[in-house]
Amino acid sequence: MRQRTDGRRARGEKRRTEIIEATLRIIERDGVAGVTHRTVAAEAGVPTTSTTYHFSSLNDLLIATLIECARDMATEVYWMIDRARSRGSRGAEEVANLLAEALGPRRGRTMAEYELYLLAARRPELRPAARRWLDVLTSMVRHDDEVAFRVFLAGIDGLLIQGLIDDEPPTAEELRPVVDYLLKPR
Repeated sequence: MRQRTDGRRARGEKRRTEIIEATLRIIERDGVAGVTHRTVAAEAGVPTTSTTYHFSSLNDLLIATLIECARDMATEVYWMIDRARSRGSRGAEEVANLLAEALGPRRGRTMAEYELYLLAARRPELRPAARRWLDVLTSMVRHDDEVAFRVFLAGIDGLLIQGLIDDEPPTAEELRPVVDYLLKPR
């Protein structure tokens, strides 16, 4: 028996995804302060009623956007780890390349993600969505030393924040020795 796809549900999920992607583009361009139901609807090319139908409040929209960012990053990191393991690498080169990409061509997206994470410091209802990224990453990466792993994650956050305020983004070659140091067993 062939399973039928509910067309309305699929269109609704597609519309929801378009709204989240539009929200992220607005945050990249204008910051979180630029996010309203109207601006998101205009960016997505949908009626404002669509944004309010899928997300009754701006917090709901921001939470969904944070969750989507965490899911995208977790997927990317998962495949990066998988590639590194298949080559027998500890991952310093792969992590340095990922950071260079995040600070170069994907700089706007990285700024948007950090702006959302920082907003969670002011809005407790956003915190579970912001922590989701760390929860997902922690569940994906095998580590024997909890302290070393937390130092690694804090170091990566620091490299990203520092890279975002640099006039020129660091290259993978510049980042690699620092990442390699963070990955050294203690």
